Order: sequence, then C-alpha cells, then structure tokens
Amino acid sequence: MLRRNRDTAGPRHVLVTGAASGLGLALATEFLAKGDRVTLTDLHDEAPETVTALGGDWSYRRLDVTSEDDWAAVAAETDRLDILVSNAGIAVGGRVTETSVATWQQALDINVLGAVRGVRAMVPKLGRGGRVVLTASLAGLVHAPSMATYNATKAATVALGETLDAELRADGITTSVICPQFFRSGLADSLTGDDAAADAFARILLGRTWLTAPTIARRAVKGIEARRVVITPDAVAVFSWYSKRFTRIPYLLVVRLIGRVTAARMRRR
Repeated sequence: MLRRNRDTAGPRHVLVTGAASGLGLALATEFLAKGDRVTLTDLHDEAPETVTALGGDWSYRRLDVTSEDDWAAVAAETDRLDILVSNAGIAVGGRVTETSVATWQQALDINVLGAVRGVRAMVPKLGRGGRVVLTASLAGLVHAPSMATYNATKAATVALGETLDAELRADGITTSVICPQFFRSGLADSLTGDDAAADAFARILLGRTWLTAPTIARRAVKGIEARRVVITPDAVAVFSWYSKRFTRIPYLLVVRLIGRVTAARMRRR
C-alpha cells in the first residue's frame, strides 16, 4: 500500500476519542501544548466546559465509538490525520458469575470494537509517520481477580495494538498501547452495578491512587513520541508487567493471594 509522507511543515492533526474528561482530555491537552491541531470527540452534543476552557487549535464533534455511521462521518470530514488516539472506554468490575452477558457485550462493543471501528475508518487517513494510539490498562497485561470483563477487553486491546503495529509498520505507521495502573479519573462513574461488592472495591482503588490523568498523559505522550508499542507509564505498571514476564511463579502466588483476600472481602459485604 503506497502512503504519502506527512507534511512536516504544518501542525499535526490529532483525533482523540473520549476526550471530554479524564485521560482523553489530558492527552488532548498534551498534544495542544505541542502545537498540534486536535479534534476532541465524545458523546456530548456540544463541547462541554472542560473542552471550551482549552487553549490552542482544537475542534469538537460528537462521536459515539459504537456507531459505524459516526465513524464514517468523521472519516468523510477528515482529509489528513497524523495521530489517532482511541481512548473512549468504560470500567467494568465484577466476578465472572456476577457479570451479565449484556454487560460483557457492552464492554466489548465500547472497549474493543470501538477501537476496531476507529482503526478501520481512520487508518486510511494516516500517512507515513502516522501513529495509532490505543488506551488499554495494566489490566490488559496482568489480570487481577474480580475484573474479568475489564481484563479481557483490555487484553484484547493490547493484542489489537501489537497486531496493528506489526501490520502497519511497513507503511510507516506505528502503534502504541497505553497501559497504566489505576489513576484518578471519571471511570468509577461507568461501573455497571452488576456486582456491587466488586464495584465498591474498585471505587476504593480508584479513589486511593496518587496518580492523576495529567501525569499519565504526560508520560504516555513521551512514549508515543518515542514510538514505543507498549507504554507502562508508572512504576506499578512496570513492576507488575516485568514480574509476570520474568518471575512467573512468585507472580502467580501473589495474584492467587489477592484472589483469596478479595473473595474474603466480598463475602463480608
């Protein structure tokens, strides 16, 4: 496939999904600070205050990542794209036995197929030097108990990113997958309620972390600019991933211990 070179004289065009809050907004802010032209997308019909308060060269449009018609409309409006950031997603806590199939389908449709739709629509707009960025999670690399749905969708996102990188590098396009640990964001608001005990535990983890979305975004953008495939933007993510890869038996013992502790905690709720 022959691809044109990006026009390096002008600003890059970056499109970010799920950009009205949390990590998406923080990533958009980082790219704007670099002088890029950023299209922020989310489910709001009009740009919310979090977006209108931004400086720099930005635009906003509504985009439902589960809608192929929405993606087709965005693609039709886009002449050239330099960086696609597929960030939109939902958090899903819950034990396998307590999480409904409908919740599984919703999580897959947003977290995995939302990225797939975006890639299919927008990769043809990327020239040589272009980049695809997928927001996954440390949960895509290491798999804690009571998070099966989230773990599975984020592991699929990591697999998608690694596959895309192998497929697209020949055309000069690289892919990065962001895999942070829990950080303070609005993800807790998207927990389904299928498993109240697991959701409560997840809210504790999301509330007690010291990491913030701007910190993760700043570190992630450095990894994106370095064209790293898997980006672990915090010490816990790095330690957990390397522990699983290089000290398998101790890692499994720790995960099983966490499972026992978590199960005991759930029974008390």
